[in-house]
Amino acid sequence: MVVVSLGLAGTVTPLEGNIATAPLRSGEDPAPRESGGALNILLLGSDSRDLDGEDFGPGDGSRRSDAMVLAHLSEDDSRIDAVQLPRDTLMDLPACADTGSGSFAGGRGMLNSALNYGPACSVAAVEELTGVQIDHFVELDFEGFIAIVDAMDGLHVCLPEPLEDVYAELDLPAGEQVVDGRDALALARTRHAVGDGSDIARLGHQQMVMSAVVQEATSSRVIARPDRLYPFLEATTSSLTVDPGLSRASDLAGLGTRVNRVDPEHITFLTMPWVPAPTDRNRVVPSASAAAVFEALSVDEPVVPSDEPVDPSDEGDVGDEEQDERAGAGASGDITPHTERPTTSAPSSPPAPAVDGATTRTADTSLCDG
Repeated sequence: MVVVSLGLAGTVTPLEGNIATAPLRSGEDPAPRESGGALNILLLGSDSRDLDGEDFGPGDGSRRSDAMVLAHLSEDDSRIDAVQLPRDTLMDLPACADTGSGSFAGGRGMLNSALNYGPACSVAAVEELTGVQIDHFVELDFEGFIAIVDAMDGLHVCLPEPLEDVYAELDLPAGEQVVDGRDALALARTRHAVGDGSDIARLGHQQMVMSAVVQEATSSRVIARPDRLYPFLEATTSSLTVDPGLSRASDLAGLGTRVNRVDPEHITFLTMPWVPAPTDRNRVVPSASAAAVFEALSVDEPVVPSDEPVDPSDEGDVGDEEQDERAGAGASGDITPHTERPTTSAPSSPPAPAVDGATTRTADTSLCDG
């Protein structure tokens, strides 16, 4: 989403040297340059602690994708469908050749673990999971996200109630407010301050933060202010790792121009429909409804039909997961640390989303709605 402003910048060539690259696939030529047509872009939020500082703990060389969004830009530039993929999705991960982060023989595991072997391994895993061919990827770490939000002079958000989470270093009051990069990151990452403290529960907050980024990046507060636009572009280009097909400023500018044509009303965030994994109820797998979502992405059709309402407050038929911090608990309903157990909640009264079990939101949704 942050490449929107790159397409609006008058001079981005001097910033081209800031952009880091990594292979899209192992043993293949780089992805083609931007040339129109429908595009599928994998957005990866890395939890790597190998950063300039140690605010998030000491680095150990590992990285997982704390957040994953498969974003589809339609061929006619009329819409973007952004499907959030739960990090704890259990699947048969494909083997990955070494692209600079070591090789992986493949095997049963969580989707987020593929990033340990580089973005190309995450691309292969998401393609295996969804059947959707990925054209590009964009990777961002904690410090990069903070820098981008701070360069926009913060994000405007609205919270229906106060949020506090000592683990995520989050302490925000209720109501409309502007949050800096560190609080925006904590808001997107918090589990203990929302719902039942699960990973699935926080996806709704991630949608809110992504919506706020879209609204802020395309607003006159950034675009019409050179003193904010250039720092924003500097922070963005310095924070991203992309595939070679997006490595030139002209590639990002061309993509940004296309994205800028999309009305925020037609930017839809959707959580992948899921059910508890049959072999491990602490994990999730795509539900039967997910196949329709992935097929829509593959054939360039809307994931939410235009005649269906999109309601950000509705969680669908499948509710949040539960979190239990007791290590080694073995009784039914007791789970080990950092694992989640999906449960079923009663349907809410607003109109249900088009896909069972999927939370949906559009980028133009009022920040105080949901």
